[in-house]
Amino acid sequence: MELDERKQKILYAIIRTYMETGEPVGSRTISKYSDLNLSSATIRNEMSDLEEMGYIIQPHTSAGRIPSDKGYRLYVDHILESKDQEVQEFKDLMLERTDKLEQMLQQVVKVLAANTNYATLVSAPALKGNKLKFIQLSKVNSTQILAVIMIDGNLVRNKIIDVTEELDQETVLKLNILLNSVLNGLSIEEINLAMIQSLKQQAGIHSELIASVIDAVAEVIHSEDEVKIYTSGATNIFRYPELSDKGKASEIISTFEEKQELTDLVNQTLENSDNKGIQVYIGQESPIQAMKDCSVVTATYELGEGLQGTIGIIGPKRMDYENVLKTLKTLTEQLDEIYNNKKKG
Repeated sequence: MELDERKQKILYAIIRTYMETGEPVGSRTISKYSDLNLSSATIRNEMSDLEEMGYIIQPHTSAGRIPSDKGYRLYVDHILESKDQEVQEFKDLMLERTDKLEQMLQQVVKVLAANTNYATLVSAPALKGNKLKFIQLSKVNSTQILAVIMIDGNLVRNKIIDVTEELDQETVLKLNILLNSVLNGLSIEEINLAMIQSLKQQAGIHSELIASVIDAVAEVIHSEDEVKIYTSGATNIFRYPELSDKGKASEIISTFEEKQELTDLVNQTLENSDNKGIQVYIGQESPIQAMKDCSVVTATYELGEGLQGTIGIIGPKRMDYENVLKTLKTLTEQLDEIYNNKKKG
């Protein structure tokens, strides 16, 4: 049986009505809502066909129908095809201060939750295979050295290193030149044992300090591989009767608190072959078990120099998909504008 234009229009009318009301939709409602000028009897026949094809289901013995996951999937694909679904990239955005980046992401996730009335998450941007850009050693006092480590994306981290001998400024300068001439542009995987041994030999009596600096570089790079996730609006789940059941809601909120499954979701989004645009998981499509009764919309964003993160919105299957997609696009445009203003300033 073919899903012709008339069936599509009736299906979309059922979905939109159900998203607005949360109640099963009958043929009489559709006859008033749609612009098809069809009788209730004709619409009933079409709804019967749609049910047979698996796009709608009858939850009770009443005449009303609700969309199935298959119906939602068709509706979402229709939206994605008819609109500009590409999330606006954050072009050339480089934030050197971690606190500023954290504040921005916390604001982003709150704005999303407020604008959509759904649960939201944003992961901090991360780089796979981070590479070292620069090391700067500076004396703090007679027993401590400050190592300022910059990696790809202009992310800067500081590490205090204890030293057993006092270093003069000339020695610190020589060690800086040695480290940067050998290590700049390398990932931690590319810094091999032979290279470390050579650096130690060239550093002479300061070989232990060289080893400590390389350990600090490895720690910084590995810490940047860990996904940091900011969330907001988890209690919005209680707004929707189909999700407010104590067991379901508790499971979803626990997922937001523990974050491990959210980390898996972020990693899956970033590893997707497309790696750009919007992904929509409906019901059983969700990679998170606790969210099998939800819809999950994720988008990959980029913060210049290959730094990528994920934005996610979680709500009921009758989610207002058009508003969610529009909000994501508007948000990225606003952030892009903020960044451009920073560059001009």
